[in-house]
Amino acid sequence: MDGNNRWAKRRNLPGVAGHRAGVEAIRNVLRACNKNQVKVLTLFAFSSENWGRPRNEVRSLLALFSRYLRNETRELHADGIRIRFIGERDKFSARLRRLMHDAETLTANNTDTTLVIAADYGGQGDITQSARELARQVAEGQIAWQDVTVERLDAGTSLASLPDPDLCIRTGGDHRISNFMLWQFAYTELYFSDILWPDFGEPELERAIADFAGRERRFGLREGEGKAAGKGKGGDRNA
Repeated sequence: MDGNNRWAKRRNLPGVAGHRAGVEAIRNVLRACNKNQVKVLTLFAFSSENWGRPRNEVRSLLALFSRYLRNETRELHADGIRIRFIGERDKFSARLRRLMHDAETLTANNTDTTLVIAADYGGQGDITQSARELARQVAEGQIAWQDVTVERLDAGTSLASLPDPDLCIRTGGDHRISNFMLWQFAYTELYFSDILWPDFGEPELERAIADFAGRERRFGLREGEGKAAGKGKGGDRNA
């Protein structure tokens, strides 16, 4: 969700105003996902690198994150949305960790849509954590080194229980994935939009989905074989 600060700057507003507008965009995109049968939406809300931003901006971001959970969780629950968080939580305040825990607990049994919020998350760290656990199991004799497989490493990542993402959308004009879901994006289609995140809504999402629908996903196979073969851990749309 890139472009909040630039959106604010173009309007001579403080950066936090852009982040507030970005929250409104989340509401619009969630509604559009439900309309278009997107069953899993993962949002890169706060990266592990974002701690290096100016202290006031970090403080404002975390305050906005807390406010979002306080104000939106019950409505999301009423709409049948399950909330999950991926990433480290140790650096967050006890109050924010409690809000995250309460949101996950309240919505745990919802099945309409899953909203995954990546907070203090990095793709390299996700892979490292899984590899570290496998290394521990080998060192303690629980498994042999030959048992370290793609499937075992995948099972230790933070999104192991969800389907692999079909489509990654990055707003704001940059053409990179910035340490987001590196393991899971092996065969994900990438879509880059020049629209700044606060202006990204249903028309833009549907444009991205239409572009995705026109692609042939071969998953390493020859032309004409990919769509029939399919890949991943589920068949629903996931962004």
